[in-house]
Amino acid sequence: MGNIYYACISDKHMGKSFIAGKIAVESFEPTTVAFLRFFGAMILLFPIMWVTEKHRPTPTKKDWVRFALLGLTGIAIYNICFFLASKHAPVIKSSLFIAANPVLIVVLSGLFLKEKLTKRHLIGMAIALCGAAIIISEGHVVNMLRLGFEPIDFVLLGAVISWALYSVLGKVVLQKFSSVVSTTYAVAFGTLFLFPFALAETSWTDVVQATPQTWISIAHMSVFVTVVSFIMYYQGIKIVGAAKASIFINFMPVSAVIMATVFLGESFMLVHAIGAAFVLTGVYIGTTLARQQKKKPNVNQSGDNNVKTNG
Repeated sequence: MGNIYYACISDKHMGKSFIAGKIAVESFEPTTVAFLRFFGAMILLFPIMWVTEKHRPTPTKKDWVRFALLGLTGIAIYNICFFLASKHAPVIKSSLFIAANPVLIVVLSGLFLKEKLTKRHLIGMAIALCGAAIIISEGHVVNMLRLGFEPIDFVLLGAVISWALYSVLGKVVLQKFSSVVSTTYAVAFGTLFLFPFALAETSWTDVVQATPQTWISIAHMSVFVTVVSFIMYYQGIKIVGAAKASIFINFMPVSAVIMATVFLGESFMLVHAIGAAFVLTGVYIGTTLARQQKKKPNVNQSGDNNVKTNG
């Protein structure tokens, strides 16, 4: 159950980012929100790493390049593309693109990490994606097909590709470093890459005039959505691999709907419950059942072994 615990908690907090982000962008531009979020997380992550990872390996030049690529893909490019799309693309389209992330992660994991993908895993992923689509479209899945192709879709595609690369490259880095170390250095480089954009679009007046709710939202995203979620997401990748861990991304719209219902007063409809049931079923099929099948002893092989021993 370890992989389910890490992934569920991670995506539960990531789902909260939609709520906290909605509050924060009332005072700052999206890229500035991203920079402040990761800057706050970086201040927390380094002391955590120094205390808990005293005997961490010393990074080589190759490792520093990999950490920089993690920060560039999963922190800087992903957030820039995601927030641009949030501002200029329909919410349905943006959410569906993000929910489709596991598909590309599965493909890249098979190509570059040689992760074995079972039929049960693919079926579970498909069911979970259908559940996410039902929630995002509020049951009007056909309407998503009418949105058509627009230039902003390239930005959305950039978000999907960057997060997939972050997940797959992360698996390589995790072979040598812990999830805490990997996340800390990735966030540090990502914050560095985001800084010029934040500096260009934000004035000191914006900082002074920001509401207390904005700072609380940013602090929440720094602590829970970044420090807790990113570490747990990488821990999940380390345990079960990037492909299987990616299925849990479909929990994000589920948690986002629940948080919107609790904190924003939005309605929780029957269609949301149906979509959530699809997501839970897909995750269960793609992970739990596959693991049980692996643990199940082969009766025929056991019998053959007994005959050989007795003979």
